[in-house]
Amino acid sequence: MKRATLLLALAALGACAPPGAPAVCTAPLKPAVEIALYFGRDKPGGGEVSEAEWAAFLAEVVTPRFPEGLSVLTVEGQSREPADGRIVRERSKLLVVVVFDPPAHRGKVGEIVAAYNQRFGQHGVFRTEQPVCAGL
Repeated sequence: MKRATLLLALAALGACAPPGAPAVCTAPLKPAVEIALYFGRDKPGGGEVSEAEWAAFLAEVVTPRFPEGLSVLTVEGQSREPADGRIVRERSKLLVVVVFDPPAHRGKVGEIVAAYNQRFGQHGVFRTEQPVCAGL
């Protein structure tokens, strides 16, 4: 009995989509990709990206690339400095976008990251992507 239960459990786990696989959705939801970008606000020369600077960046760079909609949250982040192992804490902006055209978004996201790095002297923007089911 235990062996049959174990085999059934393993079979059920095998039926789950692996990470990064397209989501199997029930109507009215459709497969999509959720992109999260974490923008650190500390500037290399001191100070931080202000709310006004962030608002201008959002209006000039982000919104034209994702006019269908997006979400922005103010968050507190931390990371370990690779050079010396210090824990660095900074205020950040979390941008979340859900796209239904996964291949087409890659260039747009790359442009946003490059523009942020150049405008504010950053060295990178942390990024995650995951398949989701989405819709109204």
